[in-house]
Amino acid sequence: MYQQLPSFVLGFHGCDRKIGEAVLAGEHVAQSVNDYDWLGEGAYFWENSPERALSYAQHIKKHSGRGKGAIKRPFVVGAVIDLGLCLNLTDEGALDELRAAYDILVATSEDIPLNTPGFNGDQDNLKRKLDCAVFQTLHQARVAVGLPDYASIRSPFLEGPDLYPGTSFRKQTHVQICIRDMSCIKGYFLPRNADGSLFQL
Repeated sequence: MYQQLPSFVLGFHGCDRKIGEAVLAGEHVAQSVNDYDWLGEGAYFWENSPERALSYAQHIKKHSGRGKGAIKRPFVVGAVIDLGLCLNLTDEGALDELRAAYDILVATSEDIPLNTPGFNGDQDNLKRKLDCAVFQTLHQARVAVGLPDYASIRSPFLEGPDLYPGTSFRKQTHVQICIRDMSCIKGYFLPRNADGSLFQL
């Protein structure tokens, strides 16, 4: 597999303004360690979509029971990311590796977790305990056979209602990046609009 992705990508993280300003002042985006994080443990970003990051933060503000911390003032911080050794789930070989990790999980665990709804009306099963366990198994299996750790994971995520009747396109589909090695993040910035104005004030 061509696992080294050589170019920089821009990632966007939705959060509370206080957290975003702390990141811009020198802190890192926190790594998430929930047992339902769909790509496993790491710092999460939306690829090339500050709009999606903002809508996520606005959703968390509206539904305060979701997310690890309350968001009072939705905010977006951008990051320049070198994906390094990346488990890129648009690649057939990466998907084969993920399936093999699932097989290992089934063979070695008595209780297999499930993906379940995160809230009433959630049709996307956003509590991804099964997926998280599969990714953690994948990383453990690589360590066991002496393979290098993945620095990042990149995957499309189909989310939301159908965009229009008869299609498989979904309203909130996006590409998400999970950063496991924080040295992949080369810097943070305030996003801007196409005309050069700040994305948010």
